[in-house]
Amino acid sequence: MDVMKLSMEQWLEIGLRAGYVSPPVCMNHDGFPTTITEDAEMIDGSDPCVFLMRIYENDEHREAIEANCPATKWRNPYREHGN
Repeated sequence: MDVMKLSMEQWLEIGLRAGYVSPPVCMNHDGFPTTITEDAEMIDGSDPCVFLMRIYENDEHREAIEANCPATKWRNPYREHGN
């Protein structure tokens, strides 16, 4: 299987079936996918990292997000930082 030729739906299905990721949830309407311990840490003033991966609708959506959130570019080890 050439993973570089998978559709977004195929790629997501593999990750979901293998248990690597949660299904996509809306941060605004569903809340962050966290553990009870992480919730308690946040309430107590701690700062646990909860990593999220944004699913881009298309290239224009990705470009708009990258323009507004620089970490989406510099945290990506597979993209050149100038792009």
